[in-house]
Amino acid sequence: MRSVRKALRAGELEKDTYDRLVCGECEKPLKTENDPDEIKTVRICPDCKSEWKEIR
Repeated sequence: MRSVRKALRAGELEKDTYDRLVCGECEKPLKTENDPDEIKTVRICPDCKSEWKEIR
């Protein structure tokens, strides 16, 4: 699982006009999976099921 920052630099993720993260492949907004016991947030594409981690 790659980080959101690295994926943005590599072109795997993009930001739309409202600064929401969008999958570069599917062009769908990412969903958030937030576990309160973890310090990271997992961002998931609803179509291709790719995952990226984001440190809170």
